[in-house]
Amino acid sequence: MFDLKGYEGALLDGAWVTLQVALLSLLLAVTLGLLGALAKLSSVRPARWLATIYTTLIRGIPDLVLMMLIFFGGQVLLNNSLYGLNETLNEWIGGGDPGHEWTGYVPDYIEISPFIAGIVTIGFIFGAYMAETFRGAILAVDKGELEAARAYGMRPWLVFRRVLFPQMMRHALPGLGNNWLVLLKTTALVSIIGLDDMVRKASLAAGATQLPFTFYMAVALIFLLFTSLSTSMLRWAERHYAIPGR
Repeated sequence: MFDLKGYEGALLDGAWVTLQVALLSLLLAVTLGLLGALAKLSSVRPARWLATIYTTLIRGIPDLVLMMLIFFGGQVLLNNSLYGLNETLNEWIGGGDPGHEWTGYVPDYIEISPFIAGIVTIGFIFGAYMAETFRGAILAVDKGELEAARAYGMRPWLVFRRVLFPQMMRHALPGLGNNWLVLLKTTALVSIIGLDDMVRKASLAAGATQLPFTFYMAVALIFLLFTSLSTSMLRWAERHYAIPGR
């Protein structure tokens, strides 16, 4: 259908990178979302405040700005901290004497991987959205069943695993699925920080061949394939958790 001028392999490699970023970001987002939801419903006031600040800030700042802040700003902050640590160690150990300077190994410069930065940024962003999704789902669970489980002698972790989590998932799946589909498309942003994902591969190929429509249409179709498969899996999950006892 499309003549990709021999760039098929490069696009497939980029698609694999995109999928890895999406799945690892989802794992981080779900973890942060669960922690954030439990914190917002906690009786510990500092935990509630911290979770509220997290969700408010993340939902109020554009994804692209956060990506640039974490990748570029985080890299500057990290390396300035390393420089300060080396200076402090030299002053503390050597006392200003050049013959007694700190000789241990603390790197002077660390370059943040675009792959790691992309996963952390996207996971951090969508963790805030997942927190609200899970919070609403937890509130929808019948409190009487949780109290009955505790009265039966179940420990908190067992109550969460056997009672709260399965019922919460029934209510959370529509929002969770929507967040996943948006997260999957948001991975296109990692191309701006130099990661060789599918969008960046297509951009390089389009520049070399002067065929932007062909390559970006190919990327669009691959994203459509990913989202179609995801929608089918989400429907299966909704049917699975709709069955009592699961």
